[in-house]
Amino acid sequence: MHSFRTPDGVMLGVEHFGDASKPLVLLVGGTTMLSWPDALCEALARGGRHVVRYDLRDSGTSTTVDPDEPAYTLRDLAADAAALAGGLDDRPAHLAGIGVGGMVAQVAALDHPAAFSALTLVGTRPVAPGPVDDDLPDHDGAALERLFSLPMPDWSDRGAVAEYAAASAEILGDDPAAARAVAERVFDRAPSTDPAVAMANHQGAVFSRLDCAPRWRERLPGIALPALVVHGRRDPFFPVGNGEALAREIPGARLLVLDQASTTIPDAAADEVAAAMLAL
Repeated sequence: MHSFRTPDGVMLGVEHFGDASKPLVLLVGGTTMLSWPDALCEALARGGRHVVRYDLRDSGTSTTVDPDEPAYTLRDLAADAAALAGGLDDRPAHLAGIGVGGMVAQVAALDHPAAFSALTLVGTRPVAPGPVDDDLPDHDGAALERLFSLPMPDWSDRGAVAEYAAASAEILGDDPAAARAVAERVFDRAPSTDPAVAMANHQGAVFSRLDCAPRWRERLPGIALPALVVHGRRDPFFPVGNGEALAREIPGARLLVLDQASTTIPDAAADEVAAAMLAL
């Protein structure tokens, strides 16, 4: 693991794959850089890319302050992505975002277009959390009711956190074993001073830091980057219609629907997704 200091002093935890002299692919995590599976990072690196995934503020190994009362917005997170891209390579980077990281990536591409050469959006939507536009499918109510009915774990208990992640994944249609393994890695990466706080940051108040004015959906037709939209057919959190909307509204965007996927990229799909990203 490494770290990168942004111009305003925020430390971002980063991880590198591949040759640093190769073109940069910058992966914006959801609540953790481990939202991007190792298999995909390694496939992109084999394809001749310098792959960097990183944790957003208030998560993982990045600067943690108070996720319940963030002193920044989605546009600040977008500026972090542009600063990191520029600090790692003097050439524009291929920017990719997954989940809430996909919202960050959309705004980064709009606010800092010169920093990026291509855009990939995975399992995300074109609006911030909150009331959804009438033409976009909202979260699957039954799945979310089951998800939110799960009792919160003791965030300082590694095993309890891992089991909570596995149970959540089963409800969402993801691989429980893979989710358990990722949760254990997230726990092990948490600051030793207070792992319970660091773990809770991955679950609590993530969406509260995504205020963004003005709305960015109306600006999507202005994106001039080659773009790829990847979405799981079985995603109940951001149903596939959200990805379809992104692909319609970003000029020339390609839509790749993973029929057997939900909210995560299964290892079995890593080569297919990497090939589509490399084709940009």
